[in-house]
Amino acid sequence: MQAAAPTSAPPPPLSGRTLAIATVSLSLATFMNVLDTTIANVSIPAISGDVGVSPSQGTWVITSFAVANAISMPLTGWLTQRFGQVRLFVGSVLLFVLASLLCGLSGSLEMLIAFRVLQGLVAGPMIPLSQALLLQSFPRAKAGVALAAWSMTTLIAPVLGPILGGWISDNMSWPWIFYINVPAGLLAGLVTWRIFRHRESPTRKLPIDVVGLGLLVLWVGALQVMLEKGKELDWFASAQIVALGVTAVVGFCFFLIWELGEKHPIVDLSLFKRRNFSTGVVAIALGYGMFFGSVVLMPLWLQQYLGYTATWAGLVTAPIGIFAMILSPVVGKTLHKTDPRLYASAAFILFAVVNFMRSEFTLGVGPWQLVLPQLIQGAAVAAFFIPLTSLTLSGLSPDRIPAASGLSNFLRMVAAAVGTSVSTTTWENRASMHHAQLAEHVNAYEPAARSYLDSLMSLGMSQDAALAQIERQLNAQAYMLSANEYFWLSGLLLLGLGALIWLAKPQRQPAGGGGAPAMDAGH
Repeated sequence: MQAAAPTSAPPPPLSGRTLAIATVSLSLATFMNVLDTTIANVSIPAISGDVGVSPSQGTWVITSFAVANAISMPLTGWLTQRFGQVRLFVGSVLLFVLASLLCGLSGSLEMLIAFRVLQGLVAGPMIPLSQALLLQSFPRAKAGVALAAWSMTTLIAPVLGPILGGWISDNMSWPWIFYINVPAGLLAGLVTWRIFRHRESPTRKLPIDVVGLGLLVLWVGALQVMLEKGKELDWFASAQIVALGVTAVVGFCFFLIWELGEKHPIVDLSLFKRRNFSTGVVAIALGYGMFFGSVVLMPLWLQQYLGYTATWAGLVTAPIGIFAMILSPVVGKTLHKTDPRLYASAAFILFAVVNFMRSEFTLGVGPWQLVLPQLIQGAAVAAFFIPLTSLTLSGLSPDRIPAASGLSNFLRMVAAAVGTSVSTTTWENRASMHHAQLAEHVNAYEPAARSYLDSLMSLGMSQDAALAQIERQLNAQAYMLSANEYFWLSGLLLLGLGALIWLAKPQRQPAGGGGAPAMDAGH
C-alpha cells in the first residue's frame, strides 16, 4: 500500500501574463516530447542508409525510445515524491535536450540507440508533470481550460511529426529531427524554472523499491519489444515472440503481487481503488488504442493501395486537428458546469460514426470523402481527452496527481502500441483471407475474368503483365474489404465504451484553489 505523502497547502493559482507564459512553456515541452514519438518514423530509411544498416535494424531507433519511455512514465509518482515536481520536470526537460543533441551527433546505430534509450527514460515524467503543473497553475474552476491547453499539444504533435520528419529528411539531414529539440527544450526548461521554482511540491526520502523496479523493467520491456517486433517476426510463430510474451505475462503477475504488498511501491496501484480513476483510465486506454490504430492504418492504406504520396496522405489526414483545436477550448471552459460523462459519451458516439463512415469506403473514394470523417473525428477528440482526464484525476490531492497522471498516460501509451499491432495485423490477416476468396473467381472458366484479361491484352499487355495487373487489383480490393471490416468492428466497440463511462460517479465541489479538477472521486 502506498504510504501517505507529506501534504501542504497547494500554491495559489497563477494569473495574467504569468499564467499565459507558464501555459505556453509547459505546452512547448509537451509538444516537443510527443513530437519525438513520431517524427523519427518516416526518417528511418535516411538514418539506416547513413549509419549503414538495414531498415529493419533501423526500426530499433523507434523501439528503443518507446520501451524506455514506457518504463519511466509510471515511475513519475515515486520520483516526484523524491525530487519534487518542478525539479523533476525541469531536470527531465534539460536532460531530454542533452539526449536529443547526442542523438543528432551519433555516428553509429549503437550510439543512436543508446542515446534514444536515455531520451526515452528522461522523457517519461515530462507529460504527466506538465499536466500536474498546469492543473496547479489554474483556478480549480478552470481546470478544464488547463486540460484543454494540455490536450491540444498532445493532439497536434503526432499529426505534425511524420510531416515534419519527412520534410527535414528530404530537405536537410536526419540529425535535425533531434536538433530542433535543443532551442525549444532550453526555452521551455528555463522559463518553467523561472516561474515555478518557488512553487515546489513537498519531498521526502523514500527507499527504492528495487524488486518492483526490476519487475517493471522486465515486463514492460518484454511487452514493448513484443509489440514492436511481433508483425516483423510473424507473431507467435516465432520462438522469440513467444518468449517475450511469456516473460511479459509472468513478470506482470509477479509485479502486481509484489507492488500490492510493498510498503513503498514504485507504482501506486492503490489508485485503482477509486472508481473514477479506474473507469476513466480504462475508457481512455481502450478508446485511445482504437483511435491510434486507425491513425496508423489510414495513411498505410492510402499510400499502399490508393496511390497517395506520403505528403498527400499526411494532408488528407491532417484535418483531424481543425475541430480539435477549435473545440478543445470550448470544452475546457464549459466542463465545470457540464457532466463530463456527457462529453465522453458524445466523443465515443462520434468516434463510432467516423468508423462506420470509413467502413463504407471503396477504392474510388475521393479526397472529400476521406477528409469529412477526419473533421468529425477532430470534434470527437476534443470531447474525449479533456473530460476523461478530468474525471480520472477528480478528487485527488495535488501530491497524488503526478502518480495518477503518470499511470494513466502509461496505460494510454501501452494501449496505443497494442492498438497499432492489432490493427495492422488484423488488417493484413483478413486481407489474405479476402484475397484467397477473390482469387477463386479469377480463372479461365469465369467469363468475366476471361473477358477482363482479354481486354487488358488487347491494350498491348502481355499475358503475364495483364495477370500482374489483375493481381494488384485483387490485392487492393482485399485490403479495402479488410479495412472496412476493421472500421465496422471498431465502431461497435466504441459504442460499448460510451456506455462504460457511466460507471463513474462525478460529484460537484465548490470551486476554489488550484489542484485537481473540481469533482469528488467515486469509490
